[in-house]
Amino acid sequence: MKTEENKYYELLYQIESTLKTARQNAVKAINTELITANWKIGRYIVDFEQQGKPRADYGKELLVTLSADLKLKFGKGFSRSSLQLMRLFYIKYPKFQSLTDQNLIRQTVSGELPHSQTSSGILLSWSHYAELLTVSDDLARNFYETQAIKENWSFREMKRQIDSALFQRLALSKDKNGVLTLAEKGQMLHSTDDLVRDPYVFEFLNIPMGSVIKESGLEKKLIDNLQKFLLELGKGFSFVARQFKITVDNEHMFVDIVFYHRILRCFVLIDLKTKKVKH
Repeated sequence: MKTEENKYYELLYQIESTLKTARQNAVKAINTELITANWKIGRYIVDFEQQGKPRADYGKELLVTLSADLKLKFGKGFSRSSLQLMRLFYIKYPKFQSLTDQNLIRQTVSGELPHSQTSSGILLSWSHYAELLTVSDDLARNFYETQAIKENWSFREMKRQIDSALFQRLALSKDKNGVLTLAEKGQMLHSTDDLVRDPYVFEFLNIPMGSVIKESGLEKKLIDNLQKFLLELGKGFSFVARQFKITVDNEHMFVDIVFYHRILRCFVLIDLKTKKVKH
């Protein structure tokens, strides 16, 4: 039988859960409205510039005038560069509005956000999209957007991945169709070879592409950069231990790094050697 104290804590938990959910939904709604408004502003600017023509004549004077007038009425956030970004947002995501409407319908029916969307289904912040617009290649941009949603990347993490040219490094070993799939679906796991991102060049080790380094040097760099190594090794990895002791046929050995892969449900052992492997 529940005590009065237990009943009270249940009540408190219900109220806390309701408030947290409401605040999360409010943040999502504000984010959606902000991005939608920026897209519409970009569309209005492009439509005004086109004046019925197939292509817009980009006039910087228009944005300077607009910026001055909008800042008088709405304050900061409407600099010429901000308006340029909104304009570019519309150009790069012309079908954004219809995708947004479809997602809102799905959210209303299901009561929750869809797990993955591409080409601006609004699961990212405006800061994410502002950074994505710095990526000129459409395939690369779509890849980073898809991967940011799937991996729940923060703005800082996504920017770091873009700066490290993750898409280009992954695409080096892909054929044309593979690159298209990579852009549309993000990084997929098809075999054990895909667990470790190829090519075997880790930007976090500060090793230039094509460099050849000794195993001992690589080991030191891996240990020195262990935290970044966990991020860069691939999808689904969880760190278990370093210098993990194992015994085989009464012979004791130490494995340099041990991970557990959540997707494949298996342990991954990494042992860097400069001599012949005996185990």
